[in-house]
Amino acid sequence: MNDSRTDSVLSTQHLGKTIGGRAILSDISVSLDRGDVVGVIGKNGAGKTTLLETVLGFSPATAGSSQIYGHDSFMLPAAVKSRVGFVPQQDDLMGMLTGKQQLGLVAALYGGWDSGLIDRLAGEWEVPLQQRIATLSGGERQKLSTLLALGHRPDLLVLDEPVSSLDPIARRRFLQQILEYTADQQRTVLFSSHIVSDLERVANRIWIIRDGQMIWQGDLDALKESVVRLHVRASQPLPASLDIPHTLFEQVTGTSAVVAVSHWEQSDPAAVSRRLNADIEVEALGLEDIFLELNR
Repeated sequence: MNDSRTDSVLSTQHLGKTIGGRAILSDISVSLDRGDVVGVIGKNGAGKTTLLETVLGFSPATAGSSQIYGHDSFMLPAAVKSRVGFVPQQDDLMGMLTGKQQLGLVAALYGGWDSGLIDRLAGEWEVPLQQRIATLSGGERQKLSTLLALGHRPDLLVLDEPVSSLDPIARRRFLQQILEYTADQQRTVLFSSHIVSDLERVANRIWIIRDGQMIWQGDLDALKESVVRLHVRASQPLPASLDIPHTLFEQVTGTSAVVAVSHWEQSDPAAVSRRLNADIEVEALGLEDIFLELNR
């Protein structure tokens, strides 16, 4: 009989996490579908790492619940754990070993270790596997951590700031591998990064966290349609406040104004133009500008 729990990759229901009396996460309900590449963005301290660690079951939630492939994240059976790969922000590599030795130890834990993939990526990413890990640079350690997470070809790959120490060329190679990894739409990636432009290249969905709350979750294209910047030009002085719904930022200077809004609708420009007796130009924004507008 088909186990319906396997239909869901990852989901949370009103997830909360309180540490030392301080709410780190609050009322987060999200879901991941197979084949998604989800980018998680938020300012430092917003709760990104805590969210990833909680949904993976490294520590229990203090409110709500989370599941991976239908199983409680804090009590995952071994069969489900084997379907997950994780690259932490701070690695836990064994400094006295060489990269090759560490890979060998982890490979022994999995029956389906893909040595061919790891050898190819180690060569492409120029990872010095014969060196002791303690002598590797931060970028080389990140690459090795990623190899350790990819070797068993997990169905769900979770990465917490995996490119922060990589140079631009290495980052591009890494992002290309993420695209190749999910090309068959059978694998899912949850990817946190402060380099917003990288997420924009690879993610089809975006989660935005602010102060421990999920303020946006959805398709990247829908987000770009929702948050725009309006350039308003009138023949007479504009009011001090334009009273445009869902305004994120507003700067009025005489007969012109710049307004950032969310929940924008294609039918809105004409209505705003008539009410203000002004010309409205709608500027589409990239993900980085959208993130800045939502976090003013």
